[in-house]
Amino acid sequence: MEVIELILDESEDATGVFAISIVEDPAIESNFIALSKADKVELAEIDTEKRILMGAALIPNKMIYRRDGDNKYNVFFSKNTIRKVSELFFKNHAQSESTLEHEMKLQGLTVVESWIVEDSAKDKTAVHNLSVPVGSWMVSVKVDNDEVWREFVKTGKVKGFSIEGYFADKTKLSAHDPEVKTLEQIKDILTK
Repeated sequence: MEVIELILDESEDATGVFAISIVEDPAIESNFIALSKADKVELAEIDTEKRILMGAALIPNKMIYRRDGDNKYNVFFSKNTIRKVSELFFKNHAQSESTLEHEMKLQGLTVVESWIVEDSAKDKTAVHNLSVPVGSWMVSVKVDNDEVWREFVKTGKVKGFSIEGYFADKTKLSAHDPEVKTLEQIKDILTK
């Protein structure tokens, strides 16, 4: 199966991630967690839910299966591309652009936190028992939309994030190339 590295085409204005979708089956195979109970705050009249979803938006070198008609292939993002994508996401003011299953535009969801994992053991992801490799782009999304929170998050109908964006192809590799075998070996090690 063909493997394609996706990169930013820096000569194009319409490049990078323009929305984050909440989905039932994230292509990066990493579910988010829902932070549901607010921290105790003195003088607070009522403890309400935080309504924050935290999870990976992109994982470096993760093989993501794609299919266009009869054409089947895998795509992946390098650590360097992921860092650039995360920065461009905010430069383009896309933090309030969200969809449901890549189909329906949503209101009331905002990326309120974003970071690249630098050290898996010391990162915030470890505190929340999220196991992701170094170089992963993590986001926290505040859900102010009551219907989305009640009908999709609390029911478990959505489990993770999926990006929407425009990217260029950098490398086309076959499954027999040494680089692909190395990426698959890394994937196997990380999933163990």
